[in-house]
Amino acid sequence: MNGVVAIFRKELRGYFTSPIAYVVAAVFWGLAGFFFFNILVRVISFSQQVDLFAQFGQENNFDAATILSQQFLNLLGTLSLFLLPIFTMSSYAEERRRGTMELLATSPITNLEVALGKWLAVWVFFITLLLPPLVYHVLVLSSANPAVDYRLTLMGYVGLTLLAGSVMALGLFISSLTDSTLIAAVATFGLILLLWVIDAAAGQEENWIAATLRHVSLLQQYSNWVQGILSSSSLILFLSIIVLGLFATVQSVESLRWQQS
Repeated sequence: MNGVVAIFRKELRGYFTSPIAYVVAAVFWGLAGFFFFNILVRVISFSQQVDLFAQFGQENNFDAATILSQQFLNLLGTLSLFLLPIFTMSSYAEERRRGTMELLATSPITNLEVALGKWLAVWVFFITLLLPPLVYHVLVLSSANPAVDYRLTLMGYVGLTLLAGSVMALGLFISSLTDSTLIAAVATFGLILLLWVIDAAAGQEENWIAATLRHVSLLQQYSNWVQGILSSSSLILFLSIIVLGLFATVQSVESLRWQQS
């Protein structure tokens, strides 16, 4: 466990002192704020129209707070997926390029501790990026009338951290296969495109293939969390992908060590 903490601190310090990380954070916050404002304006405008029609006897079932949260969280998920390859591309690829991979592989710290420490660091860094959007999201919802159940919103953010953690674990594995950060980023983005393809193929069809794809689609499971649908199967899927990604990473580093010996 001490090895995990040591790697975690080292990697997290690297993220918070990296100029690239600050640029990515600024872009993420800027785009998130821009889209949140636009979604908010549209939702308020539509809500006012619905209220106007309600004065003439039409039923008003428009839940502005829920629509705002779901649209923003879905967009935030898409935005995050575009940035995740940047976070994981250098996790191992940079170590291989500098020739320090062999030092890690032969150090007293186990490969599992290294992988877990690196994953925790990038995951925690991503969570810190979500804090500003979460704060202004909750502040806006606090002014809603009637009062909003914040549990659904928080559930969406938890789902986003699980989605990101799953993709990051797979991104670490891809990064361990190459000494090029560019190749690692492109390959991880290719994996994310595959997730979108699986999600699109699942669609709304009612056959066993589509049903199976919906069960294994990370994006579909994240969408369920955004809608407030929590199931043990989705949690198991996210955790399984994280474990699989870390296991594959450890095996990749182990094979490199044997090649070097």
